[in-house]
Amino acid sequence: MEWWHNARFGMFIHWGIYAVPARGEWYMTNGHVPRKEYEKYASQFDPVRFNADQWVSIAKKAGMKYMIITSKHHDGFVMFNTKTTNYNVVDDTPWGKDPIKALSQACRKQGIKFGVYYSIMDWHSPDQMAHDNSDPEHPTYNPTKIRPGKKDDYKTYMKTQLKELITQYHPAVLWFDGEWPDWWTYNDGKDLYQYLRKMDPSLIINNRIGKRPGGMKGIQMKDAVGDFGTPEQNIPPNGIPGTDWETCMTINNNWGYNKNDHNFKSDTTLIRNLIDIASKGGNYLLNVGPTAEGIIPQPEVTRLDEMGKWMDVNGQSIYGTTASPFKQQFSWGRVTSKTGKLYLEVFSWPTDGTLTLPSIDGKITGARLLADPSRSGVTAEKKQGHITVTLPGSAPDGIASVVEIDMK
Repeated sequence: MEWWHNARFGMFIHWGIYAVPARGEWYMTNGHVPRKEYEKYASQFDPVRFNADQWVSIAKKAGMKYMIITSKHHDGFVMFNTKTTNYNVVDDTPWGKDPIKALSQACRKQGIKFGVYYSIMDWHSPDQMAHDNSDPEHPTYNPTKIRPGKKDDYKTYMKTQLKELITQYHPAVLWFDGEWPDWWTYNDGKDLYQYLRKMDPSLIINNRIGKRPGGMKGIQMKDAVGDFGTPEQNIPPNGIPGTDWETCMTINNNWGYNKNDHNFKSDTTLIRNLIDIASKGGNYLLNVGPTAEGIIPQPEVTRLDEMGKWMDVNGQSIYGTTASPFKQQFSWGRVTSKTGKLYLEVFSWPTDGTLTLPSIDGKITGARLLADPSRSGVTAEKKQGHITVTLPGSAPDGIASVVEIDMK
């Protein structure tokens, strides 16, 4: 887990034939589209502007250290070269290329860790039935039911595809989802986890491979299957103490491309989310939803570029850090730490030029602004049971200015 702990920031990519109708990745069930109708989107999927190197460069420029892309979402369409079904991007689209292969190679070339998302639930599988098929012209797939006697067949299908993913692309992370149908059990997750572990002991596998205990979305308990917890679209107020965890989140409201969704989070929100998560000991997996042409939408790229500019200056306060040593949250911002360092990420610059923190063990030997290390007027000292930090008159960064304190 060492590289994963140090990374703190990754790119999630939801991409599939759902980009053609451009109404989000759940369109097949939310739009109640029959399988035969939905299959037609494959013949319209021709992302001639896809450029794997460009996608990875966007992630790298943003300061992201790893990438997770959908290899098969709930719609069952396979986004890699597989022998298990013709319903895949190589055999069933006019494009006929393997984006998972291209991205895995581009990630290795640019020094980004590569991983894949995989859905256990499959709305297209002949082994699964729609949850409600009372009106076959308008089925509701989620959560699917397993056909009688077909569960073992489907598990074999999954294991074969997962073996292909591991042997063909050597992902560092397998990111599961779609485990909530009642036919998938805790023991199924455990069996699959052990199967994958045996194949590649260095794989990192999220907790959605098995049931999430108590139905709490994403909170991993000690008896859960998997290596890290996965809160979705939220940041746990106090992190998840004692557990490795990663918040996955959209930049707008949808994971897959939705042409009508322009509700993009601001640069300020995204940068402060990253800081907030790191201060609680977690990773931030931030999603983009490329178009059917193969383009990451410009509003998403623009925001990632702004995050990258902030990380270029302040990244050392995020990468390789651990959670704040202080129990309380501060109204002015957040705190991260690493051996010999405290980082104060200041959102609200104090009008009196002073920040006060509880005292901790160690001797303070220096303090500076990461944005301007030579700038005078920054001091930190222990007095009367507190750490008092004195700051110059104005903030170097309107979103978050970082004070680095040296501790012996």
